Amino acid sequence: MLAFISSFLPVPDMIGTRIRNRHKHFWQDPDAENIRNTLFNADDPLDEWKSVKNWQRRLSNKYNSRNFAIAHNCKVPNLYWCGRNVSDIDFGRLPENYVIRPTIGHSSNLVFLMKNGYNLFDDKSYTTTALRAVLQDAVNKNTHLQFLVEEFLKNEEGEQKIHKDYKLFCFNGEIACINVVNRFSPKTGDCTFYNEQWELLPSINKIYPSGTYFPPPACLAEIIACAKALSKGYEIFVRIDFYATDKGAVFGEFTPTPGMGHGFTNFGQRLLIDYWDKYCGGKI
Repeated sequence: MLAFISSFLPVPDMIGTRIRNRHKHFWQDPDAENIRNTLFNADDPLDEWKSVKNWQRRLSNKYNSRNFAIAHNCKVPNLYWCGRNVSDIDFGRLPENYVIRPTIGHSSNLVFLMKNGYNLFDDKSYTTTALRAVLQDAVNKNTHLQFLVEEFLKNEEGEQKIHKDYKLFCFNGEIACINVVNRFSPKTGDCTFYNEQWELLPSINKIYPSGTYFPPPACLAEIIACAKALSKGYEIFVRIDFYATDKGAVFGEFTPTPGMGHGFTNFGQRLLIDYWDKYCGGKI
């Protein structure tokens, strides 16, 4: 009876405190942006990637994170263009459907899922002139910002639409849970949580409302294998996002401070703190 009652009692916000402490140490450093935005290639020695304290900040740059994934034998979307000089983007040579995303940022800001000139993420049509103007305004405001123009991946059914996100909470090669977000837009959708054996778990956080059970993707084993390899390389707690596509598991991004530590349930607090202490004890 006491155990039943305690499952409903609030627990200390330990995971939130740790995540916000990490954010403070990562980004209040005056050299943080230079560290994040120094670009690396997939064949650069790992010793060079890890040559600074809290080197994982490099992987918050999405160009770097792509190359880190490639270096660990994980699939990434095809890259059509990358840079700051958006006037150089030759839209006439791009496929009909493509994705534009910034190298730095969060919450899907400045992400365009372009399908026949229509952005699925904001339900608006764009001419190439209007799209270029939006990108130019963004780079004018941030001297570190670049944009990636990438392949619009097909899902396992061969459709080009907003993908489900497979978000794995990882601790130095161990997976605490898999959060499946069924997106309707960048900030709306529902979600479910699973363990590595694809057994349904209670909610870890309340960022999205609870959805219904989804069967595992055909590439689940590949998602898990890639997540473990990348997590082991990352060394500390991180959420790693993947897409299930017609060519298998494709890496999305690293998220070192998910939700800034907000919204975790009692169950989520207990689960993630247990994994953090067991597999990343004493690490930021």
